[in-house]
Amino acid sequence: MTRVADEKSVLGSVWLRAETAEPRTTLSRDDVVAAAVAILDREGLEKLSMRRMAAELGTAATSALYWRVATKNDLLELAVDAVLAEALVDAEDGDWRDQLTELATSAYDALARHAWAPQLLASHAGLGPNYQAFTEKVVGVLRSAGFRGIHLDAAVTAVLHYIVGSAVTDAAWTSMVRRSGMREKTWAEAAGERLGVEASALDGYLSGPETRFAAGLRVILVGLRPRQLR
Repeated sequence: MTRVADEKSVLGSVWLRAETAEPRTTLSRDDVVAAAVAILDREGLEKLSMRRMAAELGTAATSALYWRVATKNDLLELAVDAVLAEALVDAEDGDWRDQLTELATSAYDALARHAWAPQLLASHAGLGPNYQAFTEKVVGVLRSAGFRGIHLDAAVTAVLHYIVGSAVTDAAWTSMVRRSGMREKTWAEAAGERLGVEASALDGYLSGPETRFAAGLRVILVGLRPRQLR
């Protein structure tokens, strides 16, 4: 089984190689990914393992999983891309800034619903079909607005990096507060006292992550202007 996994993972990403041509199990890849997302939502990244997956699926041995997914890392790539399917909304109302706001908010909300996913986006390249489809939606809106050349590339990068960066930062904040067992306000006051700063100086205290994300996104979109190199 180790040899098979090595052969299937040589290119470094599950998206850069084909599935097993003749799987020896009726277990589908979608079944495996759905089970992984369920475990990750309930228990977090630390608890996910192939053995835990087998127990979730009722499989007698982990070997059945490897006919669909070569490694745990492959499974994580598949899982985070499945989450991004939730961001593929039809954003057609309003002007291009309204459409980008809807797309960006849907992606941020999807990542917020699955607190483990932003951590993976910080370490896994966006090669999956849903990540690519979301990127194409952003590109399409900006291109229709008149962005071209390096200005299009820069605008796409600004939007995508803001979404991912905000999701990673806010997931870390939420996780830290949750681990304390305190309410956010209580935690901020206690942490501020320990650090010798006002509680209001701590990130996330004044507005909350969703409001802060929306405000920051408006700043970025207002600053973007369609340009074209001549």
